[in-house]
Amino acid sequence: MIELSERARALLPSQIREVAEVGMTLPDVTALWFGESAWPSSPVAVEAACAALKAGDHFYQPNSGRLTLREALSDYQSTLYGHACAADRITVTASAMQALALAAQALVNPGDKVTIIEPAWPNMAECFRLVGADVHAIALQARHGRWQLDMDALLDRIDSRTRAVIVNSPSNPTGWVMTSAEQIQLLDHCRNTGSWIIADDVYARLYRHAAVAPGFLSIATPEDRLLVINSFSKAWSMTGWRLGWITAPATLEATLAALTEYNIAGPPGFIQRAGEVMIKHGEPAIDELKARLEVAYDIVEKTLGASSRVGLMRADGAFYSFMSIEGATDSLAMAKALLHSARTGVAPGIAFGASGEGYLRLCYAQPESVLRPALERMVHALEA
Repeated sequence: MIELSERARALLPSQIREVAEVGMTLPDVTALWFGESAWPSSPVAVEAACAALKAGDHFYQPNSGRLTLREALSDYQSTLYGHACAADRITVTASAMQALALAAQALVNPGDKVTIIEPAWPNMAECFRLVGADVHAIALQARHGRWQLDMDALLDRIDSRTRAVIVNSPSNPTGWVMTSAEQIQLLDHCRNTGSWIIADDVYARLYRHAAVAPGFLSIATPEDRLLVINSFSKAWSMTGWRLGWITAPATLEATLAALTEYNIAGPPGFIQRAGEVMIKHGEPAIDELKARLEVAYDIVEKTLGASSRVGLMRADGAFYSFMSIEGATDSLAMAKALLHSARTGVAPGIAFGASGEGYLRLCYAQPESVLRPALERMVHALEA
Protein backbone atom coordinates (compact mmCIF):
# COMPACT_ATOMS: atom_id res chain seq x y z
CA MET A 1 0.00 0.00 0.00
CA ILE A 2 1.18 3.50 -0.86
CA GLU A 3 0.91 5.90 2.07
CA LEU A 4 -0.72 9.09 0.79
CA SER A 5 -1.04 12.41 2.56
CA GLU A 6 -4.33 13.25 4.20
CA ARG A 7 -4.87 16.07 1.71
CA ALA A 8 -4.37 13.71 -1.22
CA ARG A 9 -6.78 11.17 0.24
CA ALA A 10 -9.40 13.85 0.86
CA LEU A 11 -9.21 15.29 -2.65
CA LEU A 12 -12.47 14.91 -4.54
CA PRO A 13 -12.09 13.84 -8.19
CA SER A 14 -13.71 16.04 -10.81
CA GLN A 15 -17.11 14.77 -11.89
CA ILE A 16 -16.84 16.94 -15.00
CA ARG A 17 -13.72 15.02 -15.92
CA GLU A 18 -15.47 11.75 -15.06
CA VAL A 19 -18.09 12.43 -17.74
CA ALA A 20 -15.48 13.67 -20.20
CA GLU A 21 -13.30 10.58 -19.79
CA VAL A 22 -16.25 8.41 -20.79
CA GLY A 23 -17.24 10.69 -23.63
CA MET A 24 -13.77 10.71 -25.10
CA THR A 25 -13.99 6.96 -25.70
CA LEU A 26 -17.21 7.26 -27.73
CA PRO A 27 -17.48 8.21 -31.39
CA ASP A 28 -19.27 11.34 -32.60
CA VAL A 29 -19.82 12.94 -29.19
CA THR A 30 -20.07 16.75 -29.25
CA ALA A 31 -18.04 17.92 -26.25
CA LEU A 32 -19.72 20.76 -24.37
CA TRP A 33 -18.41 19.71 -20.94
CA PHE A 34 -15.30 21.90 -20.59
CA GLY A 35 -15.14 25.67 -20.32
CA GLU A 36 -13.43 26.73 -23.49
CA SER A 37 -14.50 28.14 -26.82
CA ALA A 38 -14.20 26.23 -30.08
CA TRP A 39 -12.35 29.08 -31.78
CA PRO A 40 -8.56 29.15 -31.74
CA SER A 41 -6.37 31.87 -30.30
CA SER A 42 -5.84 35.03 -32.30
CA PRO A 43 -3.02 34.97 -34.89
CA VAL A 44 -1.74 38.04 -33.06
CA ALA A 45 -0.88 35.86 -30.05
CA VAL A 46 0.56 33.04 -32.15
CA GLU A 47 2.78 35.36 -34.17
CA ALA A 48 4.03 37.12 -31.04
CA ALA A 49 4.95 33.83 -29.37
CA CYS A 50 6.69 32.52 -32.50
CA ALA A 51 8.64 35.74 -32.91
CA ALA A 52 9.74 35.59 -29.27
CA LEU A 53 10.93 32.00 -29.68
CA LYS A 54 12.84 32.84 -32.84
CA ALA A 55 14.44 35.78 -31.03
CA GLY A 56 15.80 33.43 -28.35
CA ASP A 57 13.25 34.02 -25.59
CA HIS A 58 13.94 30.62 -24.00
CA PHE A 59 15.02 31.50 -20.47
CA TYR A 60 13.73 31.84 -16.91
CA GLN A 61 11.58 34.84 -16.09
CA PRO A 62 11.21 36.96 -12.93
CA ASN A 63 9.08 35.26 -10.31
CA SER A 64 6.47 38.02 -10.38
CA GLY A 65 6.37 37.98 -14.15
CA ARG A 66 7.96 39.95 -16.94
CA LEU A 67 7.90 43.66 -16.12
CA THR A 68 6.62 44.68 -19.55
CA LEU A 69 3.60 42.38 -19.16
CA ARG A 70 2.93 43.58 -15.63
CA GLU A 71 3.07 47.19 -16.85
CA ALA A 72 0.72 46.37 -19.73
CA LEU A 73 -1.72 44.74 -17.30
CA SER A 74 -1.41 47.75 -15.01
CA ASP A 75 -2.37 50.14 -17.84
CA TYR A 76 -5.15 47.80 -19.01
CA GLN A 77 -6.82 47.50 -15.60
CA SER A 78 -6.37 51.18 -14.77
CA THR A 79 -8.22 52.10 -17.96
CA LEU A 80 -10.84 49.37 -17.68
CA TYR A 81 -11.84 50.08 -14.08
CA GLY A 82 -11.08 53.80 -13.84
CA HIS A 83 -8.74 53.36 -10.87
CA ALA A 84 -4.95 53.40 -10.97
CA CYS A 85 -3.47 49.92 -10.57
CA ALA A 86 0.31 49.90 -10.08
CA ALA A 87 2.44 47.20 -11.68
CA ASP A 88 3.83 46.11 -8.30
CA ARG A 89 0.34 44.87 -7.42
CA ILE A 90 0.38 42.36 -10.28
CA THR A 91 1.83 38.85 -10.24
CA VAL A 92 1.83 36.86 -13.48
CA THR A 93 0.75 33.23 -13.09
CA ALA A 94 0.52 30.07 -15.15
CA SER A 95 -3.29 30.18 -15.41
CA ALA A 96 -6.02 31.34 -13.07
CA MET A 97 -5.96 27.89 -11.47
CA GLN A 98 -2.40 28.44 -10.31
CA ALA A 99 -3.40 31.90 -9.15
CA LEU A 100 -6.12 30.37 -6.97
CA ALA A 101 -3.60 27.91 -5.54
CA LEU A 102 -1.18 30.73 -4.74
CA ALA A 103 -3.97 32.69 -3.08
CA ALA A 104 -4.87 29.72 -0.91
CA GLN A 105 -1.24 29.10 0.04
CA ALA A 106 -0.61 32.77 0.81
CA LEU A 107 -3.68 33.53 2.90
CA VAL A 108 -5.16 30.41 4.49
CA ASN A 109 -4.08 28.29 7.45
CA PRO A 110 -5.52 24.85 8.27
CA GLY A 111 -8.91 25.24 9.89
CA ASP A 112 -9.55 28.74 8.55
CA LYS A 113 -13.12 29.42 7.52
CA VAL A 114 -13.66 30.21 3.82
CA THR A 115 -17.04 31.06 2.30
CA ILE A 116 -17.90 30.40 -1.35
CA ILE A 117 -20.98 31.18 -3.43
CA GLU A 118 -22.43 28.08 -5.12
CA PRO A 119 -23.06 26.62 -7.60
CA ALA A 120 -19.35 27.08 -8.27
CA TRP A 121 -16.57 25.63 -10.37
CA PRO A 122 -15.34 22.75 -8.17
CA ASN A 123 -11.64 23.59 -8.48
CA MET A 124 -12.11 26.79 -6.50
CA ALA A 125 -13.30 25.12 -3.33
CA GLU A 126 -10.97 22.14 -3.69
CA CYS A 127 -7.76 24.16 -3.90
CA PHE A 128 -8.67 25.84 -0.61
CA ARG A 129 -9.57 22.53 0.99
CA LEU A 130 -6.14 21.27 -0.07
CA VAL A 131 -4.50 23.78 2.28
CA GLY A 132 -6.84 22.80 5.11
CA ALA A 133 -9.56 25.44 4.81
CA ASP A 134 -13.00 24.78 6.25
CA VAL A 135 -15.06 25.72 3.20
CA HIS A 136 -18.69 26.77 3.68
CA ALA A 137 -21.07 27.39 0.79
CA ILE A 138 -24.03 29.69 0.37
CA ALA A 139 -26.27 28.93 -2.58
CA LEU A 140 -27.65 31.27 -5.20
CA GLN A 141 -31.43 31.15 -5.51
CA ALA A 142 -33.28 30.49 -8.78
CA ARG A 143 -36.11 33.03 -8.91
CA HIS A 144 -38.22 34.17 -11.85
CA GLY A 145 -35.80 32.78 -14.40
CA ARG A 146 -32.71 34.45 -12.91
CA TRP A 147 -30.07 33.63 -10.33
CA GLN A 148 -30.15 35.83 -7.25
CA LEU A 149 -27.96 36.16 -4.17
CA ASP A 150 -29.42 36.58 -0.71
CA MET A 151 -26.98 39.24 0.51
CA ASP A 152 -28.27 39.16 4.09
CA ALA A 153 -27.65 35.42 4.25
CA LEU A 154 -24.15 35.86 2.80
CA LEU A 155 -23.20 38.61 5.22
CA ASP A 156 -24.53 36.58 8.14
CA ARG A 157 -22.02 33.85 7.20
CA ILE A 158 -19.07 36.26 7.25
CA ASP A 159 -17.69 37.17 10.66
CA SER A 160 -14.30 37.78 12.26
CA ARG A 161 -13.52 34.05 11.97
CA THR A 162 -13.96 34.15 8.18
CA ARG A 163 -10.56 34.31 6.53
CA ALA A 164 -11.79 34.71 2.96
CA VAL A 165 -14.84 34.96 0.74
CA ILE A 166 -14.61 33.66 -2.84
CA VAL A 167 -16.69 35.50 -5.44
CA ASN A 168 -16.76 34.30 -9.05
CA SER A 169 -18.60 36.89 -11.14
CA PRO A 170 -19.63 36.39 -13.89
CA SER A 171 -20.14 32.93 -12.53
CA ASN A 172 -19.14 29.54 -13.80
CA PRO A 173 -21.56 27.73 -14.13
CA THR A 174 -24.58 30.01 -13.74
CA GLY A 175 -23.66 33.22 -15.58
CA TRP A 176 -24.82 35.17 -12.49
CA VAL A 177 -23.20 38.58 -12.00
CA MET A 178 -22.77 40.39 -8.69
CA THR A 179 -24.00 43.97 -8.93
CA SER A 180 -21.89 47.01 -8.03
CA ALA A 181 -24.19 47.70 -5.09
CA GLU A 182 -23.71 44.16 -3.79
CA GLN A 183 -19.94 44.46 -4.19
CA ILE A 184 -19.87 47.70 -2.22
CA GLN A 185 -21.95 46.10 0.52
CA LEU A 186 -19.70 43.03 0.68
CA LEU A 187 -16.48 45.07 0.64
CA ASP A 188 -17.66 47.29 3.49
CA HIS A 189 -18.69 44.24 5.53
CA CYS A 190 -15.34 42.49 4.96
CA ARG A 191 -13.47 45.62 5.98
CA ASN A 192 -15.24 45.36 9.33
CA THR A 193 -14.58 41.63 9.79
CA GLY A 194 -11.00 41.69 8.42
CA SER A 195 -11.89 39.06 5.82
CA TRP A 196 -10.25 38.79 2.41
CA ILE A 197 -12.28 38.91 -0.78
CA ILE A 198 -10.91 36.62 -3.48
CA ALA A 199 -12.55 37.69 -6.71
CA ASP A 200 -12.37 35.34 -9.68
CA ASP A 201 -12.80 37.75 -12.62
CA VAL A 202 -11.91 35.30 -15.37
CA TYR A 203 -15.18 35.98 -17.22
CA ALA A 204 -15.30 39.73 -16.52
CA ARG A 205 -14.94 40.67 -20.20
CA LEU A 206 -17.58 38.13 -21.27
CA TYR A 207 -20.35 40.28 -19.83
CA ARG A 208 -23.40 40.52 -22.04
CA HIS A 209 -24.41 44.10 -21.16
CA ALA A 210 -21.19 46.15 -21.22
CA ALA A 211 -17.48 46.01 -21.98
CA VAL A 212 -16.73 44.63 -18.51
CA ALA A 213 -18.77 43.26 -15.63
CA PRO A 214 -18.95 45.19 -12.34
CA GLY A 215 -15.66 44.63 -10.52
CA PHE A 216 -14.18 45.18 -7.08
CA LEU A 217 -11.21 46.90 -8.70
CA SER A 218 -13.46 49.84 -9.53
CA ILE A 219 -14.42 50.43 -5.87
CA ALA A 220 -11.57 49.14 -3.69
CA THR A 221 -8.44 50.89 -2.47
CA PRO A 222 -4.98 49.40 -3.17
CA GLU A 223 -4.70 48.48 0.51
CA ASP A 224 -8.00 46.62 0.80
CA ARG A 225 -7.91 42.91 1.58
CA LEU A 226 -8.80 42.11 -1.99
CA LEU A 227 -7.12 39.59 -4.27
CA VAL A 228 -8.40 39.53 -7.87
CA ILE A 229 -7.68 36.62 -10.19
CA ASN A 230 -7.82 36.81 -13.96
CA SER A 231 -6.75 34.82 -16.99
CA PHE A 232 -6.15 34.99 -20.71
CA SER A 233 -7.98 31.69 -21.15
CA LYS A 234 -11.58 32.76 -21.71
CA ALA A 235 -11.94 36.26 -23.17
CA TRP A 236 -8.80 35.90 -25.27
CA SER A 237 -9.43 32.22 -26.21
CA MET A 238 -6.05 31.13 -24.84
CA THR A 239 -6.97 28.17 -22.61
CA GLY A 240 -4.01 26.03 -23.64
CA TRP A 241 -1.45 28.79 -23.09
CA ARG A 242 -1.89 28.69 -19.29
CA LEU A 243 -1.41 32.36 -18.53
CA GLY A 244 -3.12 34.47 -15.88
CA TRP A 245 -2.46 37.08 -13.23
CA ILE A 246 -3.21 38.18 -9.67
CA THR A 247 -3.93 41.73 -8.55
CA ALA A 248 -3.31 42.18 -4.82
CA PRO A 249 -1.98 44.73 -2.34
CA ALA A 250 1.65 45.54 -3.17
CA THR A 251 2.68 44.21 0.25
CA LEU A 252 1.86 40.70 -1.02
CA GLU A 253 4.20 40.89 -4.01
CA ALA A 254 7.23 39.34 -2.27
CA THR A 255 5.13 36.55 -0.74
CA LEU A 256 3.52 35.64 -4.06
CA ALA A 257 6.92 35.76 -5.77
CA ALA A 258 8.39 33.37 -3.20
CA LEU A 259 5.47 30.96 -3.55
CA THR A 260 5.87 31.09 -7.33
CA GLU A 261 9.56 30.24 -6.96
CA TYR A 262 8.68 27.02 -5.16
CA ASN A 263 5.82 26.23 -7.51
CA ILE A 264 6.67 26.65 -11.19
CA ALA A 265 9.04 29.66 -11.18
CA GLY A 266 6.77 31.53 -13.59
CA PRO A 267 5.29 31.04 -17.07
CA PRO A 268 7.61 30.87 -20.10
CA GLY A 269 8.77 34.17 -21.53
CA PHE A 270 7.42 33.61 -25.03
CA ILE A 271 3.95 32.96 -23.60
CA GLN A 272 4.15 36.11 -21.50
CA ARG A 273 5.11 38.00 -24.65
CA ALA A 274 1.98 36.70 -26.39
CA GLY A 275 -0.10 37.85 -23.44
CA GLU A 276 1.48 41.29 -23.51
CA VAL A 277 0.68 41.72 -27.20
CA MET A 278 -2.91 40.54 -26.69
CA ILE A 279 -3.44 42.97 -23.82
CA LYS A 280 -2.29 45.81 -26.06
CA HIS A 281 -3.86 44.71 -29.36
CA GLY A 282 -6.40 42.00 -28.55
CA GLU A 283 -9.63 43.97 -28.16
CA PRO A 284 -10.89 42.98 -31.64
CA ALA A 285 -10.55 39.31 -30.65
CA ILE A 286 -12.70 39.88 -27.55
CA ASP A 287 -15.32 41.75 -29.57
CA GLU A 288 -15.44 38.95 -32.14
CA LEU A 289 -15.83 36.28 -29.48
CA LYS A 290 -18.64 38.19 -27.73
CA ALA A 291 -20.51 38.55 -31.03
CA ARG A 292 -20.20 34.81 -31.63
CA LEU A 293 -21.39 34.05 -28.11
CA GLU A 294 -24.51 36.16 -28.57
CA VAL A 295 -25.44 34.08 -31.61
CA ALA A 296 -24.80 30.88 -29.67
CA TYR A 297 -26.77 32.10 -26.65
CA ASP A 298 -29.79 32.76 -28.88
CA ILE A 299 -29.55 29.21 -30.26
CA VAL A 300 -29.49 27.80 -26.73
CA GLU A 301 -32.55 29.77 -25.67
CA LYS A 302 -34.59 28.86 -28.73
CA THR A 303 -33.58 25.19 -28.92
CA LEU A 304 -33.55 24.15 -25.27
CA GLY A 305 -36.43 26.49 -24.48
CA ALA A 306 -38.60 24.31 -26.70
CA SER A 307 -38.26 21.38 -24.28
CA SER A 308 -40.84 21.02 -21.54
CA ARG A 309 -38.23 19.34 -19.33
CA VAL A 310 -35.62 22.09 -19.49
CA GLY A 311 -35.74 25.09 -17.16
CA LEU A 312 -33.50 27.82 -18.55
CA MET A 313 -32.09 30.59 -16.38
CA ARG A 314 -31.05 33.98 -17.73
CA ALA A 315 -27.25 34.30 -17.87
CA ASP A 316 -25.68 37.77 -17.79
CA GLY A 317 -22.12 36.65 -18.41
CA ALA A 318 -19.65 33.83 -19.14
CA PHE A 319 -20.57 31.25 -21.83
CA TYR A 320 -22.55 28.57 -20.03
CA SER A 321 -26.14 27.48 -19.71
CA PHE A 322 -26.89 25.96 -16.31
CA MET A 323 -30.32 24.41 -16.73
CA SER A 324 -32.63 22.48 -14.47
CA ILE A 325 -34.01 19.20 -15.80
CA GLU A 326 -37.49 18.25 -14.66
CA GLY A 327 -37.45 15.06 -12.61
CA ALA A 328 -33.64 14.81 -12.53
CA THR A 329 -32.28 13.52 -9.22
CA ASP A 330 -28.89 12.17 -10.38
CA SER A 331 -27.25 14.67 -12.72
CA LEU A 332 -24.06 12.61 -13.01
CA ALA A 333 -26.00 9.58 -14.27
CA MET A 334 -28.02 11.81 -16.61
CA ALA A 335 -24.90 13.42 -18.08
CA LYS A 336 -23.43 9.97 -18.74
CA ALA A 337 -26.70 8.75 -20.27
CA LEU A 338 -26.80 11.73 -22.67
CA LEU A 339 -23.40 10.68 -24.01
CA HIS A 340 -25.08 7.60 -25.43
CA SER A 341 -28.62 8.79 -26.15
CA ALA A 342 -27.79 12.23 -27.56
CA ARG A 343 -24.07 12.00 -28.35
CA THR A 344 -23.81 15.28 -26.45
CA GLY A 345 -21.39 15.80 -23.59
CA VAL A 346 -22.43 18.09 -20.73
CA ALA A 347 -21.29 18.58 -17.15
CA PRO A 348 -23.37 17.27 -14.22
CA GLY A 349 -24.76 19.94 -11.92
CA ILE A 350 -23.69 18.05 -8.80
CA ALA A 351 -20.07 18.78 -9.76
CA PHE A 352 -20.71 22.42 -8.82
CA GLY A 353 -21.93 21.70 -5.31
CA ALA A 354 -24.99 20.20 -3.65
CA SER A 355 -27.17 23.08 -4.85
CA GLY A 356 -26.37 22.08 -8.43
CA GLU A 357 -28.07 18.70 -8.26
CA GLY A 358 -30.85 18.44 -10.81
CA TYR A 359 -29.02 20.74 -13.21
CA LEU A 360 -26.75 20.28 -16.21
CA ARG A 361 -24.13 22.71 -17.50
CA LEU A 362 -23.13 23.11 -21.11
CA CYS A 363 -20.61 25.45 -22.68
CA TYR A 364 -22.23 27.07 -25.71
CA ALA A 365 -19.06 28.62 -27.14
CA GLN A 366 -19.46 26.69 -30.39
CA PRO A 367 -20.37 27.55 -33.99
CA GLU A 368 -23.98 27.06 -34.99
CA SER A 369 -23.13 24.07 -37.20
CA VAL A 370 -21.91 22.21 -34.10
CA LEU A 371 -24.13 23.62 -31.37
CA ARG A 372 -27.58 23.41 -32.94
CA PRO A 373 -27.57 19.69 -33.85
CA ALA A 374 -26.05 18.78 -30.47
CA LEU A 375 -28.81 20.64 -28.64
CA GLU A 376 -31.52 19.18 -30.89
CA ARG A 377 -30.28 15.68 -30.11
CA MET A 378 -30.26 16.54 -26.41
CA VAL A 379 -33.84 17.82 -26.49
CA HIS A 380 -34.99 14.74 -28.37
CA ALA A 381 -33.31 12.44 -25.83
CA LEU A 382 -34.76 14.32 -22.86
CA GLU A 383 -38.28 14.31 -24.31
CA ALA A 384 -38.00 10.61 -25.11
